[in-house]
Amino acid sequence: MVNDVRRVRDDEGSAPRLLALSDGVFAIAMTLLALDITVPDGLDSAGFAHALGEVMPKVWAYALSLVVIAAFWRGQYQLFHSVRDVDGTVIRLVLLSLGLVALMPFPTTLLAEYPDLPQAVAIYSGAVAAMGAVQLTLAVVVWKRPWLGTSPLPDAIARNDVADLGATVLVFAAAVPLAFVSPTGAKLWWLVLVPVRFVTGKRGKRLREAAQRFRA
Repeated sequence: MVNDVRRVRDDEGSAPRLLALSDGVFAIAMTLLALDITVPDGLDSAGFAHALGEVMPKVWAYALSLVVIAAFWRGQYQLFHSVRDVDGTVIRLVLLSLGLVALMPFPTTLLAEYPDLPQAVAIYSGAVAAMGAVQLTLAVVVWKRPWLGTSPLPDAIARNDVADLGATVLVFAAAVPLAFVSPTGAKLWWLVLVPVRFVTGKRGKRLREAAQRFRA
């Protein structure tokens, strides 16, 4: 009887169920990003051209947030690839992460409506930095608790993942005060992540492929 109850509780808190919940929240957040992208009906050519110009900042903010959310979804998927069991700490961190993901449409709207205001850029930067900080903490917890996975995460892969997330946190956290000096400069500063993520992404792919060959 005790074993049966234990199995039910483990299943309810298993990694697959947590990932299923995460997929749903990420999908809803991505969908909500696009709700503000509309053009009024019944416009003439001049009005349509003007409305199209007005909506382009929303399209840009949508595209940016879509890339950001997709990157965090992919990172979480890779993180849980070899995780079999989850404990209370992992569940709480995932739920906190999902709460921040679900909140992303709000700073995205601020950035779309007020792209030149320092407060809007700072809030957006802070939101991404917060998501990165939670996922960074989650990565360290999973790394340091090898008993949660089917096999221990190689240190080289874990360090690369931590460096990747750490760079994201540092860049967006630094953009918060920078936004009050120059909102445009803060947005350009985000581009520092492009080469950094490219390098860490390539290295992570190479390390994971090597680890798979070693297991085989």
